[in-house]
Amino acid sequence: MRLVREDGGDADGALLRDFEQCLALKGPDLFEPDRPITVARGPARMDCMGGIADYSGSVVFEAPLRRAAVVAFQPGEGTTLRAYSAAMEAAGTPAEATADLSAMRGPDGGSKSYEELNALLTANPGTAWAAYVLGAVPVLEREAGHRFAFGGTFLVWSDVPIGVGVASSAAVEVASMYALAAHFGLEIPGPRFAAMAQSVENKVVGAPCGIMDQVTCALGEAGKLLALRCQPCELLGQHELPEGVKVLGLSSRVEHRVGGAAYAAARVSAFMGLKVILREKELRGQTIAERDGYLCNLPPQEYLSDYRRLLPEQMTGRQFLDAYGGTTDPVTTVDPGATYRVRAGADHPVFENQRVVRFIECMGRARRGDRTALVEAGGLMYASHWSYSWNAGLGCEETDLLVRLVRQRGAESGLYGAKVTGGGSGGTVAVLAEADAEEAVHGVAAEYESRTGLAPDVFDGSSPGAFDFGPRRYRFERE
Repeated sequence: MRLVREDGGDADGALLRDFEQCLALKGPDLFEPDRPITVARGPARMDCMGGIADYSGSVVFEAPLRRAAVVAFQPGEGTTLRAYSAAMEAAGTPAEATADLSAMRGPDGGSKSYEELNALLTANPGTAWAAYVLGAVPVLEREAGHRFAFGGTFLVWSDVPIGVGVASSAAVEVASMYALAAHFGLEIPGPRFAAMAQSVENKVVGAPCGIMDQVTCALGEAGKLLALRCQPCELLGQHELPEGVKVLGLSSRVEHRVGGAAYAAARVSAFMGLKVILREKELRGQTIAERDGYLCNLPPQEYLSDYRRLLPEQMTGRQFLDAYGGTTDPVTTVDPGATYRVRAGADHPVFENQRVVRFIECMGRARRGDRTALVEAGGLMYASHWSYSWNAGLGCEETDLLVRLVRQRGAESGLYGAKVTGGGSGGTVAVLAEADAEEAVHGVAAEYESRTGLAPDVFDGSSPGAFDFGPRRYRFERE
């Protein structure tokens, strides 16, 4: 069979070239000839500022990367859903998974609960990756009202490494859901689409991520930084980078997991702090408004003067549950046997939100020609990294070393600042740098490798989000 691009375009160049090679190679075994195949692309993202404070309502500042996940979808005639991942095959793990639409539905014909869907799609650890892909189907049924009469096949290609903190999972979720939505002509507003993609990860997969990853993968624009207030999803605009400046990433090669214990503990601690503050406001007779449900809406000075001293430095989950009955977080639970650093957990999002707002202001000044603002912006990144490590408890020796090596070279070498990205505990360090600072960047990478034996992967370049890129149409012709 011969692969044909039905929309006739080839302007995407390298953004789709490797995927098209994969599709041409694997597609004949997966897809039927002479039937449309819809393709969508979701880029990885670089978390410049904000990171894990997204679940507390912070402003975040994110960049879509050049690396991406690409998903091809073709509907079938039966009720079987099939997913194939080229990346899983390359890693030597099970590359195919299936599920049946009937198994996703209850006796009344409606979609099963998210708890049941999670159990169904993650039952086999070897193929649990497919929940990020196939989970888009029940989410679209439950939250967009689209009834799937037939199954279909997904081919997943990605050059985004897994577990390095650049949102590999969100890239796959967004590409999978966008391919489905585009194929069936579903018009879903961007913020709602991102929230639905987040539901795949939070409710079907069971990982407690915030929304910034899905928003950036879906709505980011090439060469720009997306500002978002996560309450729950208020877009604040796309910002051009200052002339001659870029944001890149250096992977520590230490695997990061959003579903890991450290990330969950940091998130639970922040919500425990919020619950203590809300209880105190009630005791004072203050009216609790919707905005009070976000810790980042508390001004830092008010937090310092009125509430911080009330937060215990440490508290067991059992003590908290006995005193407060649980948190307001819908995607995490308090472990009675764990000990949480409540005050530090609340400190991070309250002050991180302030740092992000100042960082955005600095970048605006730099765009207007004030290069000293880049040094100030870099200082905010270093402060953010420190808070990740010490307040949120999400640091590691390797990412700390990368940040230290960037700081040692400093602005005189074209490196202004660095911080760990996303969920921390390994993963990737974001670097704010002059566009021509390749020598300094390679110097950091070489010294890091000499000290650790780990060669950092460099994430450089930008590309459009799924909405800006749009769908692509292919089919196979019989020869």
